[in-house]
Amino acid sequence: MYGVVTRNEEEAQWPDFDPGFYEVKDVSGRSAEPIEGTVSMISCFGDNAAAEEDPDLVPVTPDGQRATRERTYFDWAYVCPTHDGYREGLLEIIEDCAAVTPDVRLDDIGFPRPEYCYCDRCNQQFESWVRTRHEDGEGPPPAETTVEDRYAWRADVITDFVQNAADRIPGRTYMTLYPDPYEGHLYERAGIDIEAIEPYIDEFVVPLYDTYYGTTYWLETIAKGFEDRLETPFSIELYAVDVEIDNLIHALEVADGYGESVLFGYDASNARATLRRMDADERDGVEW
Repeated sequence: MYGVVTRNEEEAQWPDFDPGFYEVKDVSGRSAEPIEGTVSMISCFGDNAAAEEDPDLVPVTPDGQRATRERTYFDWAYVCPTHDGYREGLLEIIEDCAAVTPDVRLDDIGFPRPEYCYCDRCNQQFESWVRTRHEDGEGPPPAETTVEDRYAWRADVITDFVQNAADRIPGRTYMTLYPDPYEGHLYERAGIDIEAIEPYIDEFVVPLYDTYYGTTYWLETIAKGFEDRLETPFSIELYAVDVEIDNLIHALEVADGYGESVLFGYDASNARATLRRMDADERDGVEW
């Protein structure tokens, strides 16, 4: 199947694509009403507007570096996943979407990088988690914790949010994964414990974006890594904006060998032209 990811209401319902993912909330903070017959897509902990409006929402490193677009590595600002008020707001958005579109995609899940977050709220929650775990005979005392304990706590935070979100989604629960299939990388980077989260997810989505797709060996390498890593089905999302159709076809054919579906991101017209070219070439016996 070939789907589309879009912010355009009309494109999300084009019959050329199934499924159609419609961004109800994106990383800019922009919001829209969900549309019947689509999959509502929600940026969870990426939110430029929220971070700008309330700096206390933004995750920080031990030395106070904030996870905003001004920092290296970040294309958007993050919100700390332990902020109860923000989490409650996200769950309300998910409920509102699920009332219109039973299927929902959770985007931008997790902490920004391994060195986040050390805000006062996170420090207090971590210390409480450590004490409780130690009292239950399951971990070291607070004075003997290491970064591995911090990683385990972060994973509990993210798994708890995903479980709560999935409980509110009556249809399929989709979740975006950062394109890094190496063992332990998502756990350390974002607090995503694949084995703990998989029971709540019906399908993962892995964005493999390039503005050219002149080569595709790297795409296959990453896709194969996720095929080996995941028990849950996954789809691959390709970037379609201003990509030459011939190159997009090559990328699609590689992705199609691994993903449950192939999705086109943010240029439905180019994606539709690509599919129509493929159909025409198949009728004419052209091989790529």
